[in-house]
Amino acid sequence: MSKEMISPQTNKELAFLHELFVATDWGERFAELIDEHLKLPKEGQALYLAPGTGGHAIALQERSGKELTFLCIDENEECLELARAKASAIKEGTVFRRGTLDRLTLPDNTFDLVVGDGSLVHTGRIQPMLAEMTRVAKPGATIALTLPTFSSFGEFFSIYWEALHNCGLTEHESEVESLISILPSVSAVEEMAEHAGLDEIESWTRVEEFDYESGEKFLNTPLISNFLLPIWLRTLPAGSYEQVVKEIGRLINEERHEAEFALSVKATLVVGRKALNQ
Repeated sequence: MSKEMISPQTNKELAFLHELFVATDWGERFAELIDEHLKLPKEGQALYLAPGTGGHAIALQERSGKELTFLCIDENEECLELARAKASAIKEGTVFRRGTLDRLTLPDNTFDLVVGDGSLVHTGRIQPMLAEMTRVAKPGATIALTLPTFSSFGEFFSIYWEALHNCGLTEHESEVESLISILPSVSAVEEMAEHAGLDEIESWTRVEEFDYESGEKFLNTPLISNFLLPIWLRTLPAGSYEQVVKEIGRLINEERHEAEFALSVKATLVVGRKALNQ
């Protein structure tokens, strides 16, 4: 498997893969946390960051009624095109616009609700994204962020470390430790929220499991091959991709002992209110 096979060539491919395979499983796990715990304001303006192809944002718009209007910002224009088509088909007024999640070109103190899906955002961008979410929210507005937190993906990281060792790439083993440690704990995300200027901070975490029948099924699932592997393996030399990925598949098959390979994720929602004195 080459690097080109792991990551799609265009944003249009990413958009269709997101719509067909990611939003319908991975995205729903995080969306359910928002649906269970987030109370929508009755009116005003809402902002949704990283809506992907828009399904959950449109559902929130439908649930809230016409007095609360949603603006959605994503970095993939092709995802936004699919989202606009959905909204148009059901005559929903949700607006979808391209922008940079951690550098918003929006005015301060504008929105009555800000929601961010950080589930596929690189961990290093979470803190500036949360800071921007807070900046554009009105004082007293609710801000909600979903993301995977510390101890997620442990089963993969263990196998990845072993694959690097078996492939003689021991100089890259420390990068696995970085992948493990860079995921923030729930308390660390709460501290980020407090530092950003949020009060009344609450969080909810649910362990989600994704099961795969074999190493090949794992590696060929679009969520893994097109969205997560490019993050996890991005520091590998291009010439070692095929060797390492093949070894990962072999190890999964060897260690699962005819059972399914389970990838566990700590899906977390953090909610707070922007301080009134900001």
